[in-house]
Amino acid sequence: MKKILLVCSIALTAISTTFGQAKKPTIMVVPSDNWCIKNGYFMEFDNQGTKIKIPDYKKALQEDSDVLLVISAINNMMTERGFPLKNLESVLKTLESNAAEDNVMTSKDSGSDIEETPMDKLKKVAKADIIMQLTWTVNTTGPKKSVTFILQGLDAYTDKQIAGAQGTGAPSFTAETPVLLQEAVTAHIDNFNASLQTHFEDMFENGREVIVKIQKWSDSEFDLESEVNGDELSYVIEDWMAANTVKNRFSVLDVTENMMTFEQVRMPLHNAQGRALDTRGFARELSKYLADLGVPNKVVVKGLGRATIILGGK
Repeated sequence: MKKILLVCSIALTAISTTFGQAKKPTIMVVPSDNWCIKNGYFMEFDNQGTKIKIPDYKKALQEDSDVLLVISAINNMMTERGFPLKNLESVLKTLESNAAEDNVMTSKDSGSDIEETPMDKLKKVAKADIIMQLTWTVNTTGPKKSVTFILQGLDAYTDKQIAGAQGTGAPSFTAETPVLLQEAVTAHIDNFNASLQTHFEDMFENGREVIVKIQKWSDSEFDLESEVNGDELSYVIEDWMAANTVKNRFSVLDVTENMMTFEQVRMPLHNAQGRALDTRGFARELSKYLADLGVPNKVVVKGLGRATIILGGK
């Protein structure tokens, strides 16, 4: 009997240690686009006649003290549950210090450019696995206030929602907005976090989902129907994907002689040397493989989860 109890005790300890040491996703909390635009914290651009509104996080943090307090309240809740955090204000300061970074990337040959949105740049600097996007509204009924919230967990690489929670907290005569929000979120946060953790564990087992596109410069001598290494180039690239994705998981969305799109590409989190792998590193390995086959190319990365390999030169 004592031996059985000892074995059970050791097993429980091992399970506890395993879960205690389980790696958790890095997160960053941001006010939602909806909240920023509704409260006047946005920048507006003209994109070929279409007005585009982009959240101005810096202005929101500087002018609305509730934003800082609300983000801090959610950050504290996540820290208490063991989730590593990236602080929005600190990331914005890092972005400002990187003023030398080019806003666009231009082809040396054709002058083509690929733009990055402010959110793309923010994600790249933060290197967070998950963006927690928060919307809240203060409801007033006579002397009482309550808070209604929507919390969305977005995969930073794909922008897919992988966790969500919403609700309205109990009304109060005296509590401040961050306190009301924290009370409203508390009832939902553990289920929300369980969804985040499940998604992260799926990434460890099945790889991180990204998108890889193949295109060509207009003056390239190679297209996707060119014969390379004894086969059509599109099939050569597809075979490389099959050999280098986790469990051969990817889908081919489009194939023409000029372009090819791979979606739901499950790249490993680490390369053969054990080094953490991002979309740029994954695409670079394909780029080097093509270069070794005599196909010059250029890698262009947009955000965290999209890479394009352009055939025909730098």
